[in-house]
Amino acid sequence: MFFALFLDVYLITVLGNLLIILFIRLDPHLHTPMYFFLSHLAFSDTCLSSVTVPKMLMNIQTQQRSIAYVGCISQMYFFIVFGCLDNFLLGVMAYDRYVAICHRLHYTTIMRQELCISLVAGSWFFCCAHALLHTLLLVQLSFSADNTISHFFCDLTVLLKMSCADTSLHDLAIFTEGGVVFILPLSSVLGSYIRIVMTVLMVPSTKRLFQVFSTCSSHLFVVSLYYGTIAGVYFFSSSWGSNDKDIIALVMYVVVTPMLNPFIYSLRNRDIKQALEIFVNRANFFKGRSLNPFIEVMSRLKCIS
Repeated sequence: MFFALFLDVYLITVLGNLLIILFIRLDPHLHTPMYFFLSHLAFSDTCLSSVTVPKMLMNIQTQQRSIAYVGCISQMYFFIVFGCLDNFLLGVMAYDRYVAICHRLHYTTIMRQELCISLVAGSWFFCCAHALLHTLLLVQLSFSADNTISHFFCDLTVLLKMSCADTSLHDLAIFTEGGVVFILPLSSVLGSYIRIVMTVLMVPSTKRLFQVFSTCSSHLFVVSLYYGTIAGVYFFSSSWGSNDKDIIALVMYVVVTPMLNPFIYSLRNRDIKQALEIFVNRANFFKGRSLNPFIEVMSRLKCIS
């Protein structure tokens, strides 16, 4: 039952996010900074889910719940990379929404292609460096020969609790460097929406309020879902990764959240809906074109007979 449930969730996650990327690539109307960042967020969500869920499905199916040391370290590294990348991309998207609303006339000059590429490349660089730092610190720790990870994947906090060596340096890195990496995008999100609210309140208008809500609603839903699950896992948990409630909260963050993001952007976004309609119409058109020669040949054979 759990295998079928998580398999369905994973397939929906991959298919939904890949369709978002495909729509953005095929529709010229979606070649804007907002959807450029969204395509990278969809790719990051796909990778974040792929880091943990396939291995979990294999463990459920084969009942061989083991992982090699190198595989465990690799899984932890890529989980940190894509989890951090989601955080940075949400901060970049919040800044994009701030420019679109508060500097609407200068939007195209501010959010030019070079800046968008630089923001995404910088996010990748910082996240890879962040993950590499914690990975290098972890591999210097010593572990006993036989360990049981009370989790469904190799989480950093769980591995630190299993170590036989002193982890004070790693704990310091988590609360300093890790805190900065987490706070910077969160500050961008909070600062951007504070400025947006202040701009809207300066000229109160129902029409403008509706425009702002339609522009920011999808991003606000995703931000609330992301930081809500993060808070449930790492701030309001009773212990670091060993409690059943913590595991359930982390399943929400790792498995459920990447699945819901495409639905949020599809259901709340008019442009994505239009791109979906265009994609379906094109598919029906080419399907009809491919069937027309067959129909014509069959009709001719019927006339001859």
